[in-house]
Amino acid sequence: MMLRYALQTVRARKAGFLGAFLALMCAAALITACGTLLDTGLRGSIRTERYAAAPVVVSADQYVHRTTVKRKKGKTKVKHKAKPIAERAWLSADLGATLARTPGVARVVPELTFLAQPSTPAGTGGRTAYGHAWDSAALTPYRLSAGSAPKAAGDLVIDHDLAARAHLRPGDRLTVQSTQSPRTYRITGIATPATAVRHQTSLFFSAPEAERLAAHPGQVTAFGVLPVKGADPEAVRQAVTRVLHGSTAQVSTGDARGPVEFLDAAAARTRLVSMGGAMGGTSLLVAVLVVVGTFGLSVQQRHRELALLRAIAATPGQIRRLLGREALIIGAAAGTTGALLGLPLGAWLHSRFVALGAVPATLQHTVGVFPPFAALAATLLGAWTAARIASRRIVRIRPAEALAEARSERGRPAWGRIAAGLLLLAGGVVLVVVLSSLRTEPASTPVTFLAVVVLSGSVALLGPLLVKAATLLLAGPLRLTGHGGRLATANLRGNATRMASVVTPLTLLIGMTCTVLFVQSTLGDAARAQAREGATADWVVAAQGPGVPGEAARRLRAQHDTVTEVVRTTVRVGLDKYPAQGVTPAGLTRTWDPNVTAGSLGDLAHGTVAVSELTADQHHLKPGSTLQLTLGDGTPAKLTVAAVYARGLGFGDLTFAHDLVAQHVDNPLASSVLVSTTRTKTQLATTLREFPGLRILSPAAADSLQADRQQTNAEVNYLAMGLVLAFTAIAVVNTLAMSVAERVREFALLRLAGATRRQVLRVLRTEVLSVLLLATSLGSGISLAVLTAFSVGMTGRAAPSVTPLLYVSVVAIAALLALVSSALPGRAALRVRAVTVATARE
Repeated sequence: MMLRYALQTVRARKAGFLGAFLALMCAAALITACGTLLDTGLRGSIRTERYAAAPVVVSADQYVHRTTVKRKKGKTKVKHKAKPIAERAWLSADLGATLARTPGVARVVPELTFLAQPSTPAGTGGRTAYGHAWDSAALTPYRLSAGSAPKAAGDLVIDHDLAARAHLRPGDRLTVQSTQSPRTYRITGIATPATAVRHQTSLFFSAPEAERLAAHPGQVTAFGVLPVKGADPEAVRQAVTRVLHGSTAQVSTGDARGPVEFLDAAAARTRLVSMGGAMGGTSLLVAVLVVVGTFGLSVQQRHRELALLRAIAATPGQIRRLLGREALIIGAAAGTTGALLGLPLGAWLHSRFVALGAVPATLQHTVGVFPPFAALAATLLGAWTAARIASRRIVRIRPAEALAEARSERGRPAWGRIAAGLLLLAGGVVLVVVLSSLRTEPASTPVTFLAVVVLSGSVALLGPLLVKAATLLLAGPLRLTGHGGRLATANLRGNATRMASVVTPLTLLIGMTCTVLFVQSTLGDAARAQAREGATADWVVAAQGPGVPGEAARRLRAQHDTVTEVVRTTVRVGLDKYPAQGVTPAGLTRTWDPNVTAGSLGDLAHGTVAVSELTADQHHLKPGSTLQLTLGDGTPAKLTVAAVYARGLGFGDLTFAHDLVAQHVDNPLASSVLVSTTRTKTQLATTLREFPGLRILSPAAADSLQADRQQTNAEVNYLAMGLVLAFTAIAVVNTLAMSVAERVREFALLRLAGATRRQVLRVLRTEVLSVLLLATSLGSGISLAVLTAFSVGMTGRAAPSVTPLLYVSVVAIAALLALVSSALPGRAALRVRAVTVATARE
């Protein structure tokens, strides 16, 4: 019976439930979209291209492992963790002979994969270019469609896509920038793959030349194992696994070959899981806050109806069941619709991440049943919980008091609500304090947004008190605006709960938007400031291509310039990841000043390392200490600390000798070259005229280039949180529209009392501006507190970077949303004749 009555209520009050439906639908769509990203990170397929003809692939282990054993009360607990390394790990070439003797193996093809960027005006169409030895063409397989195989060191075979794009043919010459100096090759042939190769460009060299360019003598990238005709690939895999038992080599078949080929896609899985989880968690918290507020406003608008039910002997349990079933009906419809809308939204979000370079195209978007069903379940649970919370007051009062209380709001919120609000406020303060002590971005970012949501939750609970306090402060200025201001003051004071339901999403919108926008600039500006202060070179050589070749640096040194080559990488200390760089030790102090606080950069050599103060504090290091770490390609190293420096945010947490890092990265070319010289820019350009892809920049121009790169990286984070902000903006419009639509009878009574339409709209506008002022103050205060704590933890200074124009734009957009979403329903309500509304049945 209660379900039937709930269905009738929903059918009869479609307009009243529309706001709750929209809030739940948007929440479901947002959760589904984030869920598909998480699902893609966990189960997304990476289709192999280069190894399509090799059923079994043997590669090096791309992970750092740590096993801990705990013994407690006679029980032994073993925990194993693994983290991916940043560069490609290599295998010993001697392993090929062992694999060739394995039963069922017909041929073992060694593979070399290395940087090889062709210099063509047409480029590669966004594909990454790799070099290989022609002997490994059988792994795809590539077959010659024109010309002949490369034999001499200056011969080159290119793939069909590059030939068609650049209009090249056998006999033409092509300059290639690989791991060494750029070299011009003669194209001897064009190769066409037997299967589709969409995500890479392949250049094939003679075997000796490929070994020279790979720069890993005695090592290979992988082995492709070709079984004898008729052999079962699974049986061959098992045989190969048995042969390799005891080594760290990995055996892959089927879809597992893709991550071996595309290391960036494999690493992107971890990034996407982290990103999807963070977005999903924040979205869920924001959705709970918005949905509870929306349902609270919806139940408040039905207070008189529910009071009548209580007055005619409806029990508290019946009221709870009625509201719960209504919520489940709305939640089921909204959750289903939102989950279906969230699937294309997730696909669009994935495509944007690919376009921005945050996720490689080789990691294919995966759509499973779990995200939409999880979103539906979360929506149903959220709707039911919100209805239970919103119905607490109406089911607790006596039936005789129900009708009397339905006419006006309570004088103050319930003590339980105040206590919960203070508890959330205390929790938010604790989070802010914790945030000020976090010094790494992965640790501080989730706490940053959690603090904003928790503090906004305290605003939601303490909202009526905050509205009344704000009304007291604004009463004097509002009275100066005339009768409309006095009436607005009375409405704010008498309807504090309703006004508080509008303050909450506005506060969340302003606070979250300011935090998202300025947390990136706070970190980026601090890093750039440190880099500017530490750059003592006269000029910076940068490359438009993959990097600055070592030969260019040697040419500059020949002219008696002080030259520092900088190579970037990422290393792991234990399982913790740290950004690192390799620099040329000779003359380093003339081009680079990281603000050394202990030790000396003069001791930096192949067996030593300089560390930031953050790393030194985390691992209790000082000059002379020993640091064990894993280099980018998985090679373990044991180094002595030579120096500790303060500008780790601008230059990375670990600094090695250049030659040590260059031996263990996929791209050994310098990301930049710092030059200290008395020569002019023109003279430097003359020295480097044989390297057309290089640019000579002043330190200021290099800083501007770095700012552009940071902005590109920030766009990924803006996109990640943009959906949450869009949902919050929709909640602002939705809540304001619901709040204004409820006041049709109130507006009619004002009209009958002699007020004009313009005067009523002026009163409404004054109320909205008052609420906006309160929400702006609260949202800005929350954001400022969180950003200041973030700045203290990450940069050591309480100096968040806030762009005034951008902040004003955020407030202006929030004001525009508030004014438009209140004016439109207000004007619609005033179109109906006042007498008709006043005499109509409630």
